[in-house]
Amino acid sequence: MITHNVVSVDGRLAVSPRTLLMLDDRWPAGGDGYLDILRRHQPQVLLEGSGSLVTDDQRPALLPATDLPPHVLGSDYLPAEVRAKASAGWFVVPDSRGRVRWTYKEFPGAEMAGWHLLVLVAVATPLRYLAYLRREQIPYLVVGRRHVDLTAALKVLRARFAVDTVVATGGARLGGALLRAGLIDEIETEIVPIAVGGTRTPMMFTAPDLERTVRPTRLRCLGVESRPHGRVLVRYAVDNEAPPPPKKSGHQLAAADHPRTSS
Repeated sequence: MITHNVVSVDGRLAVSPRTLLMLDDRWPAGGDGYLDILRRHQPQVLLEGSGSLVTDDQRPALLPATDLPPHVLGSDYLPAEVRAKASAGWFVVPDSRGRVRWTYKEFPGAEMAGWHLLVLVAVATPLRYLAYLRREQIPYLVVGRRHVDLTAALKVLRARFAVDTVVATGGARLGGALLRAGLIDEIETEIVPIAVGGTRTPMMFTAPDLERTVRPTRLRCLGVESRPHGRVLVRYAVDNEAPPPPKKSGHQLAAADHPRTSS
């Protein structure tokens, strides 16, 4: 599992809150996007968060009721004719709330031919949305009860499609969920020459705060590459063999129990 994010120098994934990056011309141009990722990593899955496609304040169009029974809608939908179209790989998006209304099922353009959409849903996903996916012949996998279980989803993708490389290009919450679940093997960040700032603009790895007793994820630098247009690509491996925390002496314990306050 590799996460790939294009960020400002202060780690922002967008320029303003509630503004989709793909629609914002203030973000610097340059870079090859998915094509660069495919050349370097040869993944079978590109994993994108639904928050990269719709904002939290967007109201999706109401879907019609369905006559299909819940036990049918609540089972995986993966027709053979669609599997045949995914000759290159899958563009996978978790959408347990059923918010995205899809414009493309396959990537447009010859360079991304053979990449097909696959949606991850949960038992609690609205039935109307599942019926909509079936009408549009958009395959989906049911993984998780209230929300998509990313750990289970990766196991299913490996078992069903022999997936061994996933590149997650998704937003803050998808990255944060992968980080907290311990699913990331490599973090790849392409830094663009802007500084954004802000307090609500999304940043990498939005997740619950760490408790004082929990250590951050340790990384090992794999390389730094200067790129055109003032961009810099930084690659880190997740260090799963980090040493255990040192034992505290009595003096250290006393200092930790009674921290000094600033004057």
